[in-house]
Amino acid sequence: MSAHEPILTPTDHKRISAAVSAAEEGTTGEIVTILAEQSDDYHDVALVWAGAAAVIALTVIALLPDFYLGLFSALLGQWNVGWTAPHALVLAALVAALKFGSVWLIMLWRPLRLFLTPPPVKHARVRNRAIAAFRIGADRRTQGRTGILIYLSMAEHRAEIVADEAIASRIAPEAWGDAMAAMLADLKAGRTADGMIAAIGQIGAILAEHLPGDADNTNELPDRLIEV
Repeated sequence: MSAHEPILTPTDHKRISAAVSAAEEGTTGEIVTILAEQSDDYHDVALVWAGAAAVIALTVIALLPDFYLGLFSALLGQWNVGWTAPHALVLAALVAALKFGSVWLIMLWRPLRLFLTPPPVKHARVRNRAIAAFRIGADRRTQGRTGILIYLSMAEHRAEIVADEAIASRIAPEAWGDAMAAMLADLKAGRTADGMIAAIGQIGAILAEHLPGDADNTNELPDRLIEV
């Protein structure tokens, strides 16, 4: 992803770090927080829409050839143009190329590209990016495989919780539902930091129940929020 202005203020970063530190006091679990501006560029989605526009244009020309050939003849200022098959094919290819290029250019506007990306595609891309981030930042990096990631992607308005092996083997994925609900309630109100802090508190309580802290409760992963 390209460089961008921080999404949250330094004060919000400190609040989230403090929340992670507090949540980890009663558990051997390690919480990692990542805030992403966007999880994917979705340029392949733009290509699909541009290709679909070109195919539709060709289909319409094929279904109504006389109408469109007459229209182009009028645009050329001639009443009757003797269109040959090669000429018609070149004309159809030109129209398809123009349709493809124009839609591609329009789809360069990110808000439209995101709007026209099907929700299942956005969900899958955010999930994949969260898993990739987890593998880099937390997976197998704790002695007891007790890392857990809270990943929030702003552009897609989606969040993911990804747990390491020891946590996933003891706690069902459904257990994180309350944490997600608490986070989303604040996010919908525009309180991003508060939402992450609420989720951290909920996750910390669940981890403390299933993976309570011990005498050697070493902090193995950084508590700070990572913005990407």
